[in-house]
Amino acid sequence: MASDDPATLVSTDWLAAHMRDPDLRILDASWYMPAEGRDAKAEYSAGHIPGARFFDIDEISDARSSLSHMAPSPEKFMSRMRAMGVGDGHQVVVYDGSGIFSAPRVWWLFRLMGQMNVAVLDGGMAKWVAEGRDVEDLPPVIRDRHMMVRFQNQMVKDATQVAAAAKLGRPQIVDARSPARFAGTEPEPREGMRAGHIPNSRNVFYKDLLNADNTMKDLAALKAAFEAGGVDLSKPVINSCGSGITACILSLALERIGKTDHSVYDGSWSEWGAAPTMPIETGEA
Repeated sequence: MASDDPATLVSTDWLAAHMRDPDLRILDASWYMPAEGRDAKAEYSAGHIPGARFFDIDEISDARSSLSHMAPSPEKFMSRMRAMGVGDGHQVVVYDGSGIFSAPRVWWLFRLMGQMNVAVLDGGMAKWVAEGRDVEDLPPVIRDRHMMVRFQNQMVKDATQVAAAAKLGRPQIVDARSPARFAGTEPEPREGMRAGHIPNSRNVFYKDLLNADNTMKDLAALKAAFEAGGVDLSKPVINSCGSGITACILSLALERIGKTDHSVYDGSWSEWGAAPTMPIETGEA
């Protein structure tokens, strides 16, 4: 079991011990691929960790963008968090229904907005329920709380910045998709996407950072997974994936091992793979 760190990852035991802390706020950030046939909001309504609020990744996003769940403006993020009763001074714990899948995306969004007291629940709702812990279907009691946002520009990259990195070979681009999608031998799940990867990128499949029960691996194993993928941990990293969700698992893992010079390509392959002018490569890393 990974060691507890309220700025990155906490265990179910840690959360159970802190449930009555007055400044604890719990967020259900479940999000699923359409092919899974799961309704995150319906599952939340049917049962969630006591006191949890539902964080809608698709709604708390940039509605002006044609791409899915792009990072919202600071103003929108502040507004939505205030409406959810989440603000300055709160310790936030984020979980999802898959174990560790979409919760790191919300962890990254809080970090992007300059909020550091946020952690992902290791093993998520599945582990919580498997351990026989309490769930409820009651809506939480909401009280407004002000939040001050300090947007961290260095934590997010756009297509122009990534194109420069692909051409120069720095910063390193690390792709969280499966090896088959990275190589271009497996079709993309989104219609209209080309197959392959960004030139000069490396591949660290996000599942290689997780144990069989979808908890995060220990620090030594995380470091080994990045090194096996050809990542030089002494140099900056831009994380990418399909649509900006699993790239944040890589960011969380890097933060766990003490690496702070990492960012996320928010548009990821949803943007790059759909643009006919963007260069791509196929084959293994």
